[in-house]
Amino acid sequence: MIISTTENLPNYEITEVLGTTFGVVVRARGIGGDIMASLKGLVGGEVKQYTQMIEDARKQAIDRMTQNAHAMGGNAIVMMRFDSGDIGNNMSEIVAYGTVVKARPRG
Repeated sequence: MIISTTENLPNYEITEVLGTTFGVVVRARGIGGDIMASLKGLVGGEVKQYTQMIEDARKQAIDRMTQNAHAMGGNAIVMMRFDSGDIGNNMSEIVAYGTVVKARPRG
């Protein structure tokens, strides 16, 4: 599966647009992570526990988006984006989305 944040794929021709695909992940922060984040907030710096959590959630969202695109019959996703938000006090939502297409190499 080709995944691109651009509208066009170099050296490929888009032959069909199949629709929108997305993958959603909601992660809850644990109390241990919240305590570490609070302490880190006092002195400043990266909160590595949250960075890893968000990185893992993005990878999982991409995997879910890709599975959906395969089910739709596509072989590429263009205009891929991420969105995120908070749900309640300790949950984060990550969404990966894009347009599913069929593409073939030029020439």
